[in-house]
Amino acid sequence: MYDVKSMKADEFISHDEILETLKWADENKSDLALVDSIIAKAKLKKGLSHREASLLLACDDKERLEEIYRLAKEIKLDFYGNRIVMFAPLYLSNYCVNGCVYCPYHAKNKHIARKKLSQEDIVREVTALEDMGHKRLAIEAGEDPRNNPIEYILESIKTIYSINHVNGAIRRVNVNIAATTVENYHRLKEAGIGTYILFQETYHNESYLKLHPSGPKHDYAYHTEAMDRAMEGGIDDVGLGVLFGLELYRYELAGLLMHAEHLEAVHGVGPHTISVPRIKRADDINPDDFDNGIDDETFLKIIAVIRISVPYTGMIISTRESKSVRARALELGISQISGGSRTSVGGYAEEEEDDENSAQFDVSDNRSLDEVVRWLMELGHIPSFCTACYREGRTGDRFMSLCKSGNILNCCHPNALMTLKEYLMDYASPETKEIGEALIRKELENIPKENVRKITGERILKIENGERDFRF
Repeated sequence: MYDVKSMKADEFISHDEILETLKWADENKSDLALVDSIIAKAKLKKGLSHREASLLLACDDKERLEEIYRLAKEIKLDFYGNRIVMFAPLYLSNYCVNGCVYCPYHAKNKHIARKKLSQEDIVREVTALEDMGHKRLAIEAGEDPRNNPIEYILESIKTIYSINHVNGAIRRVNVNIAATTVENYHRLKEAGIGTYILFQETYHNESYLKLHPSGPKHDYAYHTEAMDRAMEGGIDDVGLGVLFGLELYRYELAGLLMHAEHLEAVHGVGPHTISVPRIKRADDINPDDFDNGIDDETFLKIIAVIRISVPYTGMIISTRESKSVRARALELGISQISGGSRTSVGGYAEEEEDDENSAQFDVSDNRSLDEVVRWLMELGHIPSFCTACYREGRTGDRFMSLCKSGNILNCCHPNALMTLKEYLMDYASPETKEIGEALIRKELENIPKENVRKITGERILKIENGERDFRF
């Protein structure tokens, strides 16, 4: 039985409902009048249901696809402007007791280098990240109650926030760790985290059990219901995601959107972010061993459909994807990207030897943060290192109300420019700084409110004179 408000995983992610949705989409994908009516609804910028989105994903009419792409770009600009939020992953430990067949951290992998950062190691890693210019991290760790207990995660967060190197500071830590208890989510909230991120990997229950043959993650219901426990624990910003390539992509899209609908229906707050990783080669993992890989064009269509279906959500793409794919994805709805990333434990402070590989996946975009920042500006985007909403309490329903009304731009645009100015002053190469200064002068004029524009300009001058960390 499908029940969007149920607290049981197999009811708010109903297998039968997904199958019926996909069947209905197949039967109606050539009904262009119906497709046009759904696109017309999407133009209202209030989102689409999982059924409506599934029909658009199934439709292969080129004219309609171009309209979907155009609308996705428009919605992204309306809700998030031309800002792109920057972050970096920080891998704390790759010890893991799970048997996930798509991840090199699986417990049976005996030749991957197992590593765990000490608090001293974390200081070195974060110092290296601060020297690059990062202000926002997403910490990652395998699931291992002995090596990576919640106490270790909490201590690590405290260490990260304590490090101030020259003008560097990590202003917000997002957390991507295994499903846990309401009590532990409350402790993470008390530690001052930003978004709690947990990838579902796949919403197909039967496939999920095969892909997770052993370990705590084998429990589909416990994993799928984690976001409800996180909300109960006080974390009102959560991030969803599936690993595309494990199961049929149309099934995954329907499940992902049903999860978003569930959070909105029960908690009044949908996902703060949606990530769209694709399975990639890593150590003993070969993506060709999986039957459901998707090509670039299908991947980009998925991104566009998610953007128009959940217009308020932030969308994240990592360095799993190439420069060219990331450039196109930015046009279709992506609002957050990583830059200068390392997916190994201890990868920022020192280079790993070939026989000490501890990476979770191979990186496709190996450019430095400075190169990514310059590239974004050349494409007309504003790289943003802003964390103001978290620090001003604009989270959960408070963020969503501002975002859905379009008023978030009154805060985010000037905050992006001020944090970009900090980056240019403290970390940028001369070429990047020259491009960035011109961009800031241009974008200052695009701040609609005169008083905000005036204050932003004054604060940018103060940043030039050595002051830091202004925010609206």
